[in-house]
Amino acid sequence: MEPLKHECGVAMIRLLKPLEYYQQKYGTWMYALNKLYLMMEKQHNRGQEGAGMACVKLGGKPGHEYMFRERAEGKNAVTEIFGKANANFKNLTPEQLADAKFAREELPFAGELYMGHLRYSTTGKSGIQYVHPFLRRNNWKAKNLCLCGNFNMTNVDEIFQELTKQGQSPRIYSDTYIMLELMGHRLDREVERNFVAAKAMEMQNTDITNYIEDHVKMSNVLKTTMKDFDGGYVVCGITGSGEMFSMRDPWGIRPAFYYKDDELMVVASERPVIQTALDVEADMVHELQPGQGIFMNKCGEVHTEQVIEAKKYAACSFERVYFSRGSDKDIYNERKELGRTLVEPILKAVNNELDNTVFGYIPNTAEAAYYGMLQGFNEYLNQQKAEDIERLGANVTHEKLHEILSRRIRAEKVAWKDIKMRTFIAEGNSRHDLAAHVYDITYGSVRPGVDNLVVIDDSIVRGTTLRESIIRIMDRLHPRRIVVVSSSPQVRYPDYYGIDMAHMEEFIAFRAAIELHKERGIEARLDVIYQRCKAQLNLPKEQVVNYVRDVYEPFTSEDISEKMAEMLRPEGVTTEIHIVYQSIEGLHKACPHSPGDWYFSGHYPTPGGNKRVNEAFVNFYENSYKTK
Repeated sequence: MEPLKHECGVAMIRLLKPLEYYQQKYGTWMYALNKLYLMMEKQHNRGQEGAGMACVKLGGKPGHEYMFRERAEGKNAVTEIFGKANANFKNLTPEQLADAKFAREELPFAGELYMGHLRYSTTGKSGIQYVHPFLRRNNWKAKNLCLCGNFNMTNVDEIFQELTKQGQSPRIYSDTYIMLELMGHRLDREVERNFVAAKAMEMQNTDITNYIEDHVKMSNVLKTTMKDFDGGYVVCGITGSGEMFSMRDPWGIRPAFYYKDDELMVVASERPVIQTALDVEADMVHELQPGQGIFMNKCGEVHTEQVIEAKKYAACSFERVYFSRGSDKDIYNERKELGRTLVEPILKAVNNELDNTVFGYIPNTAEAAYYGMLQGFNEYLNQQKAEDIERLGANVTHEKLHEILSRRIRAEKVAWKDIKMRTFIAEGNSRHDLAAHVYDITYGSVRPGVDNLVVIDDSIVRGTTLRESIIRIMDRLHPRRIVVVSSSPQVRYPDYYGIDMAHMEEFIAFRAAIELHKERGIEARLDVIYQRCKAQLNLPKEQVVNYVRDVYEPFTSEDISEKMAEMLRPEGVTTEIHIVYQSIEGLHKACPHSPGDWYFSGHYPTPGGNKRVNEAFVNFYENSYKTK
């Protein structure tokens, strides 16, 4: 599958014991720093455009820095930021490096709170100023706020307009920056509330400061900040006084997990990351629930709290199919099940010619679905063998039994991905040719003109890689027919909760539906859909209906798949081509605990999703469709 720019990854660590404890037990006071690095590298699948980390020292003295941050861009950003942090220690003697007290008092990034972020841009904006975490500084420790998250908000325009109406002038138009300023403002108010309470008790000077830091409630800050945001998110933050928090959106769209013992608490975007980094079992890692926040104060006391009332559960199913690490025990089995449930439509595509069919997968993300597909076909073949043996009755012979039992599913390593190919080194005319050779095939794995070739991918979104590389190179094996299988349903709609694919015309399914309208002489329907979408542009998002779903209404999934096969056929390829997609029903059966399917169905869980998809269709109609 061609790469998507998608959601980010978060990681947080809070130590619950002095640095001396970790020096004595683990041989280094950098225990948390090392674990943060491991957790971020294990989530590198979630961000290769940038990375950042922050650290807070507890008990820092005035005149000494207590909050540190490093950010970098590029695929090697994780290595770069930790390299910068460790550069502060390279000139130390072995005695100094082993002195936890010295580190705590004198060295940067020698603290108790750590937060890391991996970035995939979801707005199309780039530059170090957009790399998390964001930082808001103040002379009061409790008012210092460092924020990062895995999110994309659909109503930034509304919130931005509300802020400007109040007389505010945000410096940057982005959901993260606006959230930082809103949350920072509410944090200021929370600090002021406690200041008034301390003054009422006739406290003075540092006693007031200590009272504030002991009584700040970040749940109050989040309740007033997050109530108006529409989108999928996991928000993480730390304050200069030692508060740590993480919150999940009320629909449960984006995932978050946490673990706590007597030494530390950690938060991460994925469960196996925590399991691997800390060597703990799956049932010891807990999932943050929709609308729930987890909080730890400077004393190390932790609690969960329902920040926003949970909405209709809509955990993203595409997380399971494509985004997440496949080493999670549940995700691995779900991906296998996605492949296993595709037996019947694949059999139909190869005309039940199982003995003359070779199965493979497009590396590397579809491998688990491939194993599930093979399992499903082995189950089918075993049933066929049993029925064949039963039909023999009294006529059974050794030769006939051997003939039946020797039938096998023909699984081959058909496709190879040359991951070291770098097409950016070529000039424009050559780049296309190089891109077509990123994949290679095993010559001789298919009987020319006899065998069907079935290859499974995790998803087919744009179809670019299929047309420019995969189908063309599979054709070199001269199969009777090529069947490309997607373990996920047809991606028909943009995502607005974390993935950068907002243009309707990017989707091969959408382009196929438009072409079918033209072929069948029903283009007038598109004009009606446009008018309905246009009429809603100025409505409150809560009143908007997703009329874009009507684009697909006249056609079956098979109609669209057949049209896609035509559109994705490279010039010069004459082999019969079929495309088989997972059904939405099959998706829900395989991933029963992740009902969010808006990519495929158009059923957005938030009002902002409906508003944005209508805007996307209007943009397509006015700037692409009517200009041709």
